[in-house]
Amino acid sequence: MWKIPLCDLHFGPEEAQAAADVVASGWLTMGERTQAFERALGEAFGTTGVLAMTNCTAALHLAYLAVGVGPGDEVICPSLTFVATANAALTTGADVVLADIVGPDDLTIDPADVERKITKRTKAITVVHYAGYPCDMDAILAIAERHGIAVIEDAAHAPLATWKGRALGTIGDVGCYSFFSNKNLSTGEGGAVAARTEELRQRCKLLRSHGMTTLTLERHKGHAFSYDVVLAGQNYRIDEIRSAIGLVQLGRLAEGNRMRRAVVTRYRERLGALDRVHVPFRDFEVRGVGESAYHIMPVLLPEGAPREAVMAAMKARGIQTSVHYLPIHAFSFHGTSERVRRDNLDRTDVLAPRELTLPLYPRMTDAQVDEVCAALDASLREVFPG
Repeated sequence: MWKIPLCDLHFGPEEAQAAADVVASGWLTMGERTQAFERALGEAFGTTGVLAMTNCTAALHLAYLAVGVGPGDEVICPSLTFVATANAALTTGADVVLADIVGPDDLTIDPADVERKITKRTKAITVVHYAGYPCDMDAILAIAERHGIAVIEDAAHAPLATWKGRALGTIGDVGCYSFFSNKNLSTGEGGAVAARTEELRQRCKLLRSHGMTTLTLERHKGHAFSYDVVLAGQNYRIDEIRSAIGLVQLGRLAEGNRMRRAVVTRYRERLGALDRVHVPFRDFEVRGVGESAYHIMPVLLPEGAPREAVMAAMKARGIQTSVHYLPIHAFSFHGTSERVRRDNLDRTDVLAPRELTLPLYPRMTDAQVDEVCAALDASLREVFPG
């Protein structure tokens, strides 16, 4: 359908063989391959606190529970994020306070707005490393320390990205990763948490599997014969097939991120000629604060440009585009709920309607990037000649 798709999942014979080997083994639930996947993720991220999960929404919910978020509490998160960031907090019974973004050059959460919105009920700050670029973690951690509140990192876009040498997702109290089909590391569905302390890791481990003190694999091997339930947990376990695929994908991740960076560099060069299109994070590398995972390629259309018409014109040229994101406070539920505070989001309100996500994937060629940029220029001239 698409001449150039938004993303391009690349699974090879290695992933197929890894899945087949699990089926042949006769053990499909969380087991030795999951343990190997967790160890490998920990080595890649520089931590021993990684636990694989069924998806990132589950990881976020688990993270909130692990740091004690519950009814009567407030969680601050950006409005410019996927709705799961907020919904997982609401599911605990807490209220959500939406924060603004920094500005057109940095679409991550604004630390100054976070601090303005802290109240006596604030239990956690959730940052989102938008597009794979790190938030200002120094500022966020300083705010959290001053007020004695937890920091959750939504690192769904950011596997192997860093802030001053530290892997995103390992800097706050709990970090959450996504292995959805369009992510840099994909298992179809899947995710992980990275806990900063062993105490938090153990709590996450219990919460992941019904609060049980021993797992099915341990009883299967005869290492345990019974179990206790020490808290009200969930079933957020990943299965062996996805863990096996994840191990293969993890081996491709660093090179895939490097290739993504090359594609983004090409985009920046070509989009520089389009004076009406703004490119966020354009000078990120110059700042020298970390490494991006280059998950998506956001641009800002001219103010007043009809985004859906631009997307339709791109579609007519065979180019798939998307939006990241519709702000949370724009949704019917979140825009009216008494449990969602949504004041003073001026920069989000101005910039979110202008955001357009262009195709980006590791094997994208220079010629494809050039074609996307030419199509964007032509589409803008067609639907918004001013």
